[in-house]
Amino acid sequence: MTTNESDCNNPAKIDYQEHWNTAYTKNTTEKLGWFEESSKETLGLIKKTALNKKAKILVGVGSSMLIDELLAEGYTSLIASDLSEKALNGLEKRLAENASKATFIADNIINSEKLQSLNNVNLWLDRAVFALNGAEKCCGLELQRYNTAKLQDKLGEEFKLIDKFNYGFINPYRSERPYIYTLFQRKNK
Repeated sequence: MTTNESDCNNPAKIDYQEHWNTAYTKNTTEKLGWFEESSKETLGLIKKTALNKKAKILVGVGSSMLIDELLAEGYTSLIASDLSEKALNGLEKRLAENASKATFIADNIINSEKLQSLNNVNLWLDRAVFALNGAEKCCGLELQRYNTAKLQDKLGEEFKLIDKFNYGFINPYRSERPYIYTLFQRKNK
């Protein structure tokens, strides 16, 4: 099934894996509207966790540079996940000999078949959280936008907010993309 403009208004008709595979096939990583050369804000939040370099980190990655940066920082137990196999294949090729230091999992986080079986993940991160004043669409799909309170509601009382900030980056097309960055910690049971 191919995603066309009318399908974008009816989420039940969208083949999301095909949609994202097409997005990563049509453009190089550097031309994607969400591409950012440096993940310094995310790295700053990771450093606040004080995790050791062997901690298991699951990254909703696409073709982001974050995996490259985490490997350069010395992290050794990385899981790169995305719905798009094309994004993960491109990332694996880009990493070349360093690709063996990461595990690549193509899975749908909403209806997970593989990710749900992972044990002892110390940190899970995903950059795709747009602020309330952020983009209404990404790659033709309607977005759900959040603030800290909405994220806390989604996560529930099991998680405690550690840090938060708004961040706007300039995308490759010189438009600002507002995001909300948060760091939540699961409370001890």
